Amino acid sequence: MRVVRVLSAIVLLAASFGSVADPPDGYPFVSYDEGLLAARRADKPIFLYFGRLGCGWCDLTNKQAFSDEALKRTFTDHYVLVYVDAESGRRLTLPSGERITEMELGTRFKAFATPLFAYLEPDGKLIFKIAGVQTVKDFVAYDRFVREGIYRTKDIKQYLAETP
Repeated sequence: MRVVRVLSAIVLLAASFGSVADPPDGYPFVSYDEGLLAARRADKPIFLYFGRLGCGWCDLTNKQAFSDEALKRTFTDHYVLVYVDAESGRRLTLPSGERITEMELGTRFKAFATPLFAYLEPDGKLIFKIAGVQTVKDFVAYDRFVREGIYRTKDIKQYLAETP
C-alpha cells in the first residue's frame, strides 16, 4: 500500500512539471517575445496578462470579465495580447537577444501575485500595471485610459479617482 502511495505521488509530481497556466479562452494571446514583435509591426499597445496555474483570482477574472463579448472584441481589435505564466520555465528571447524564462519576466514586472495586468506601448515601455481581480467595467476604463492617450497627462490613480 505504501508503494502505491509513493508511486502515485511521483506520477502527480511528474505531471505537474509539464503543467502551465492557460490564458482566457477565445483570445489570441501570444508569448511575450512574439507580442513585442507584433506590437511594433502593428503599432498597437500590448495588454500583458500574468497568470499562473491554480490561480483562483485569475479564474474569477477570466469568468467575470474575459467572458464578455464586447470586451473580447475591443481587446482583440486594439491590442496585442500577451499571456505569461508567472511560474513557468518557458524560455523567451527578448529583442536585445537576452534569453530569460517567463518566471524571470514575472520577477522583472514584480508579478509576485496574480493576476497582474500590464499595459505597454508598442515599443514595450510600461504604461501602467494593476494586480488583482478586475471587472469588465475596470477593463473598459483602462482601455479608455490607454487608447485615448490619457496616460500621457495623468497617472492611472488620478484618472480612476476622476472617473465615475
